[in-house]
Amino acid sequence: MRILATLAATGAALATLISPAHAAPAADPGTSHTIPVRSLLDSLPVKDETRAGYQRSAFKHWVDADKDGCNTRAEVLIEEAVNAPEITGRCTLTGGIWYSPYDDTYIQGARGSDIDHRVPLAEAHDSGAGEWTAAEREAYANDLGDPRSLIAVTARSNRSKADQDPATWMPPSEANRCEYFTQWVTVKSRWGLAIDASEQQALQALADQCPNEPVTYELAR
Repeated sequence: MRILATLAATGAALATLISPAHAAPAADPGTSHTIPVRSLLDSLPVKDETRAGYQRSAFKHWVDADKDGCNTRAEVLIEEAVNAPEITGRCTLTGGIWYSPYDDTYIQGARGSDIDHRVPLAEAHDSGAGEWTAAEREAYANDLGDPRSLIAVTARSNRSKADQDPATWMPPSEANRCEYFTQWVTVKSRWGLAIDASEQQALQALADQCPNEPVTYELAR
């Protein structure tokens, strides 16, 4: 089932907390960091983005990485269910209820949910993943190592968002926008992705409105 992110040793976390506020975390995969979210935003590199060469098929997704019969989509649905679905056969999900925070809506049945990449695949490509290996792109597209990377939402909200970043799309539910900001910045940091100037401006506006809470995450690459 879905693997949750783990905390590093207390000493390592404390060392991160006392590091310079705007310093980028050391790029060692598997290393855990704890840092205030505004400092995490400040540590993201700001670069122009490019869509050149993007193909959605380059990010192989909904694989069954642990060979338990449930692919990534099913793993997310099982983990995030408000009321658990029945699981039969080769991980067929029946019934169940999910909550879509983007639009403050409950979803009846697994087929009514889309699994959203918090940072869309095209956005990841534009901000660094275009230079990754196929294995790294597959790992990103199926990231069960941090519950903030993938989320079950209504098809309507997911398709409205599409491949947009916070400069052009925000959750319709205003109550979800600080969480969205925090998780967007965390996923970008976890995967070593950049932000562009308009994205930075939108994220900074959110940072000014949202709590500067500490965020703990593990580097994926």
